[in-house]
Amino acid sequence: MKTISLPKPLFTQNGSRAVLLLHAYSGSSNDVRMLSRFLEKENYTVYSPNFSGHATMAPEDILEKNTNDWWQDTRDALQFLKDKGYQQIAVFGLSMGGIFTMSALTSQVEGIIGGGFFCSPIFPVKNKVPENFVLYADKVLKTAGVSAEERAERMVKIKDASFAQLKDIQSFSERTANNLGQVKVPVFMAQSGSDEMIDPHGVYQTAQALTQTRFTLNWYPNSGHVLTIGPDHKQLEQDVMAFLNTLSWNEEKE
Repeated sequence: MKTISLPKPLFTQNGSRAVLLLHAYSGSSNDVRMLSRFLEKENYTVYSPNFSGHATMAPEDILEKNTNDWWQDTRDALQFLKDKGYQQIAVFGLSMGGIFTMSALTSQVEGIIGGGFFCSPIFPVKNKVPENFVLYADKVLKTAGVSAEERAERMVKIKDASFAQLKDIQSFSERTANNLGQVKVPVFMAQSGSDEMIDPHGVYQTAQALTQTRFTLNWYPNSGHVLTIGPDHKQLEQDVMAFLNTLSWNEEKE
């Protein structure tokens, strides 16, 4: 068995402003590592946890979890920052992470002063997530050194389980979409123009549903689905930073 370095949660305490970054469905804290490092250098405190079942060498670990687990992870991550003394938090998520971010915003979780998502299908759109998860799972098993025979056997079950899980994620997303009118804090939306995973135009429907708050919608023509590590990542980092600077941090009260 080869030694493989697994992604760890990232947490760096800097300034009084705290940012929570949530990763994608088949991803890990590595998805948001570059954005995390950028914000740290700008004196932000940044926390990038791994969702339950993620960052392991067994794709089945993800499939054993559900949206209830990941919603609890989101709430726990916010509480983690509050327990460290950060009462004002901005939260962002990539793809599935963005769905949980928007759920936190629609639920008006105390302490969140703004946030948003990168390439997240908040409303149902045409997507290639099921096929992509199968490719991801097969690649992980190959990397883990699983034999071709065992791999084939496990992939049958993985395929079936992933379809059921993706329905669960879509249901959670639809419930979140139905509540977007309740969001009162500023929202940052980022969408890649060359997104190979989801229909990029779904972001406009999300924008239309945000009726009670101001929002920023940024389009990145050159990037694919994982915008945070794509060719436009430096522009994204600057845009997130500019958005964060517009939030009401109330630092004079400290």
